[in-house]
Amino acid sequence: MRRTFILALAAPATLIAFAAMTATAATPTADVAKAANLAAQPAGIYEVEPTHTSVHWRLDHSGLSTYTARFDKISGTINFNPQNPTASSADITIDATSVNTGLPKFDAEIAKQVFKAEANPTITFKSTKLTATSATTGTMTGDLTVAGVTKPVTLNVSYNTGRKSPFRGVQNVGFSATGSIKRSEWGMNNWINFGIGDQVDLIIEAEFLKKD
Repeated sequence: MRRTFILALAAPATLIAFAAMTATAATPTADVAKAANLAAQPAGIYEVEPTHTSVHWRLDHSGLSTYTARFDKISGTINFNPQNPTASSADITIDATSVNTGLPKFDAEIAKQVFKAEANPTITFKSTKLTATSATTGTMTGDLTVAGVTKPVTLNVSYNTGRKSPFRGVQNVGFSATGSIKRSEWGMNNWINFGIGDQVDLIIEAEFLKKD
């Protein structure tokens, strides 16, 4: 299956240049510098850097707490186009059995019962549309497949920065993303009748390394 859950965005180069020329108190210098940094990145295919990429999810636990967990195994690529960022795309895969609550037996229960990992071992996200909301932020819509069900979801994404990795010697770019889904729409109705929340909030931090 093709892979995905995350990223790339901003605005066309003309908007980046315009932002740089019209910086005011409402457009902090840091934002202009970030837009310039984005425009200076090399285009091409970037792979997930798993050591510094995380996907956390959280939901209401009967009003008692906001229960938070993560996935440990994430892979995939972005096709990054800094000169026309809305033409970029993302294709990410998550190992459904890598759910991590800190409790291994509970992890296995969630993977089997909620994510139906025996029949559907991967969670995938494949972007279909990118829309800029500023020079370095936007929305990314894509097809999310979980537990064998595919539905569209939209993430709010932001470009953080790019640089050459001092450890690997290749270009490194980073993004953040947030969003939410109703898990029942993907057939994951487990324990909703016991007050466990339907809305799942997603918090994504991702770094990518450029392929040669």
